[in-house]
Amino acid sequence: MLGPGLITGASDDDPSGIATYAQVGAQFGYGMGWVMLFSYPLMAGIQEISARIGRVTGQGIAGNIRAHYPTPVAQIVVGLLIAANIVNLGADLGAMADALKLLIGGPAHLYVAGFALLCASLEILCRYVRYVSILKWLTTTLFAYVAVAFVVQVPWRHVLISILVPHISWQRDAVVAMVAILGTTISPYMFFWQASQEAEDEHEKPGARPLMTAPEQAPRELRRIRVDTYFGMGFSNLISLFIIVTAAATLNAHGVTDIQTSAQAAEALRPLAGEFSFALFAAGIIGTGMLAVPVLAGSAAYALAETRGWPSGLARLPLQAKAFYGAIAAATLIGVGIDLVGLDPIKALFWSAVLNGMVAVPLMVMMMLMTARRAVMGSFVLPPLLSLVGWLSTLVMAAVVAAMLVTW
Repeated sequence: MLGPGLITGASDDDPSGIATYAQVGAQFGYGMGWVMLFSYPLMAGIQEISARIGRVTGQGIAGNIRAHYPTPVAQIVVGLLIAANIVNLGADLGAMADALKLLIGGPAHLYVAGFALLCASLEILCRYVRYVSILKWLTTTLFAYVAVAFVVQVPWRHVLISILVPHISWQRDAVVAMVAILGTTISPYMFFWQASQEAEDEHEKPGARPLMTAPEQAPRELRRIRVDTYFGMGFSNLISLFIIVTAAATLNAHGVTDIQTSAQAAEALRPLAGEFSFALFAAGIIGTGMLAVPVLAGSAAYALAETRGWPSGLARLPLQAKAFYGAIAAATLIGVGIDLVGLDPIKALFWSAVLNGMVAVPLMVMMMLMTARRAVMGSFVLPPLLSLVGWLSTLVMAAVVAAMLVTW
């Protein structure tokens, strides 16, 4: 029952996200752990809505925007998404290379090119069923952060109290940290990826059809989507929490409060938690990057192809969807270029967050309006509770973007 939701959720804990969570744990200790609990229903709700769009209509979010909104709207949204994804992708490749350099030494720039080639080759050349299986297994690399948390000394009773009895501070640094967590947790590329994967899975399953034309399939499929999504997002937020806890128990406890990249977090662990914890943390960065880079490139390619009306889908052979696979290769190549020109990874993450914020709120509004229309969803318009969660998530993201601009 686990598939698009699990992969999407795990990809959210990419090297850039690891850097964010490690910095929050180092700076605030256990005090921000409650944000992961708060964000879970919002994240899971909007991702379930994304999945429903793909499974009900048989096409991804960009395809639906193209069908129901003016073309310039789709072009602007997809353009911002692609820009944010490529910047994020470049930052992730750099973090993976830095982590491997910490483990074995050697030239980081060569590792950037090697990781990019490996990720793009697997995504383009592997059969769809095999590739999805690879992505599912890559999610297990996130357990490295569970292992690290149990290797170091963590006061779990204190952690539990901090999560269940939150202390909310409105000081500027605390607000920035909350914005960073929520902006990392609810990302537009995840909406596009999960919706497109649901549509592609439907195309690949014998006898499966869009739920609009095959409502008899709805009970089983919607139940599967709910289990897959809520498990995947729960897994994602749990791993994020373990990263925060690990950073708090080691870095914050020893006065290290400024961590700007995931590689810095791994390096800082070495003298505080030992070689084994350092190696696990660094290896986790590489594993999550192998999962996140294809999702970033793939979601950009899906969005572009659906907007342009190109044949798309990882189930197609490369010669059957040349432009789609060319977009994957181009996004990965530009990400390598961004890293090789020496772009500051902190600035890369900042601009990625700005671009994600610019596209997230209007995109979420369009998704909520689409899923309330029978012309789009047929009889599968959102039930009231899910609609409420979706609009609440949209309002929270609007507040996050406003806070980001205020604290800029």
